[in-house]
Amino acid sequence: MSRVFIADKLEAPGLDLLRQAGFELDERTGLKDAELQAALRAADAVIVRSATRITAPLLEDPGKLRAIVRAGVGVDTIDVPAATRKGIVVMNTPGGNTFSTAEHTLTLLLTLCRNVPAADSSMRAGKWERNKFMGSQLAGKTLGVIGLGRIGREVAKRAASFDMKVLGFDPFLTPDRATQLGIESVSGLDDLLSRCDFLTVHTPLTDETRNLIGKEQLARMKKGARVVNCARGGIINEEALAEALQSGHLAGAALDVFVQEPPPADHPFAKLANTVLTPHLGASTVEAQVSVAIEAAQLLIDFLQKGVVQYAVNMAAIDRAEMQELRLYVDMCRRLGLLHAQMCQGAIQRATIQYRGEVARGNIRLLTAAFTAGLLEYRLDQQVNIVNAPVLARERGIEIVEQSNPRKGDFSTLIQADVLTDRKTYTAGGTVFGNQYLRLVRLGPYNLDTYLDGVLLLFTHKDVPGLIGFIGTIFGKFGVNIAQMTVGRQVAGGEAIAVLNLDSLPPEEALKEVRTHPQISSLSVVKLPPVGEMPMWFS
Repeated sequence: MSRVFIADKLEAPGLDLLRQAGFELDERTGLKDAELQAALRAADAVIVRSATRITAPLLEDPGKLRAIVRAGVGVDTIDVPAATRKGIVVMNTPGGNTFSTAEHTLTLLLTLCRNVPAADSSMRAGKWERNKFMGSQLAGKTLGVIGLGRIGREVAKRAASFDMKVLGFDPFLTPDRATQLGIESVSGLDDLLSRCDFLTVHTPLTDETRNLIGKEQLARMKKGARVVNCARGGIINEEALAEALQSGHLAGAALDVFVQEPPPADHPFAKLANTVLTPHLGASTVEAQVSVAIEAAQLLIDFLQKGVVQYAVNMAAIDRAEMQELRLYVDMCRRLGLLHAQMCQGAIQRATIQYRGEVARGNIRLLTAAFTAGLLEYRLDQQVNIVNAPVLARERGIEIVEQSNPRKGDFSTLIQADVLTDRKTYTAGGTVFGNQYLRLVRLGPYNLDTYLDGVLLLFTHKDVPGLIGFIGTIFGKFGVNIAQMTVGRQVAGGEAIAVLNLDSLPPEEALKEVRTHPQISSLSVVKLPPVGEMPMWFS
């Protein structure tokens, strides 16, 4: 039974889903230090909100932890690189609070324009100051949206209903798609900043977006423009924003998020009359809380029970249909990686994986991660899977290159891996026969056909009579049965390569005798998983 640690408060519908799925729940909120680490190590997965911080020290020895789910969007409270290195998938729930955050953004825009907080305070003080709170309308104004993900697009849609012109900046959204959404796409921040009356940001907080909007960027905005941030504190530099508000260059700012939460009592924004401040309420609706709880629970159910990965921030997403469709190719790529790891001599520098035919139309990123996992797991003493394999390869200076061509060659699908070491380049290619049979069809320059499972004896030799009989006699003496033999050659009597599938691992004494044959130039033993055995991380 899988165990799920609930580290922060989660709404009842999400908890009910997890229980119905048969999971054991550890519901302990507010844990710190050693208690928190122990709870993480004992769980297969953990669900967190914004209160619990998952740091690198907590993940140093993660136990059986395989997944972290953030019930919300931002993952800045999770050390994603540390989780990735440990092979832990990190997922978030981008859809659950989309509408709530978009609505809160518009709420702050309207509140800022119509001086609602100040007017409310004045009324409660017994005053009637209509002339003091003259506002501005949204209609006819230009809104600049930085980040056109789910929330940014919903904000743009709602702003359009107020007759606003919407400019958008997002390197990952094409201009054509932006036009379809009623957004004018701009190529750079400068163009957007100089034209907008209102600015709102909807990007995650990363090293690239931290202080994205600083003193120089704010100076490029129109005098009297207004700024809204319902994303993450730190995307807009707080000191620079305070200066722009104090100088009168900006007419106002509405902020739901801060670098330090809660912000200190003497924070400059609290003293400015032209600010509207809320305590991170973007997702604080009943509907949003229930939605993210259900979404977080379903992500874990799909992951732990079906191996499906969605909304991961540190690996490629894998849906259920894709998982089943690529199952054999994932298995083959991992086996090719294991084969290379045991066949290659010297330090690995680069691996180039070529996808040809039908497989090139699929999720080759997943397949490349599977190959990399196989390549590394044989040589490393730590857990390696499709989450951390790309990172571990980069850390060791191994370049992983993908090439794809949907046109068929000799096979409907061919996956070939060329691994460069400091000594030479090794080549191995595989395909799928029928709907279930994995075959090794290329080694170096030679074509062949051999099973890609169990114990393999690979040797290069001169194509001369009696060689196989010589090896068979030796192995018979040591009780090693040869299940199948394949030879690849280019010309009769020339250089060739042979692969023997063995029923058991040959003892070193037998290999020593085989190596004495004068026509054998190299020999290696490769141990692959039994037929049909998938890696633990796949299940």
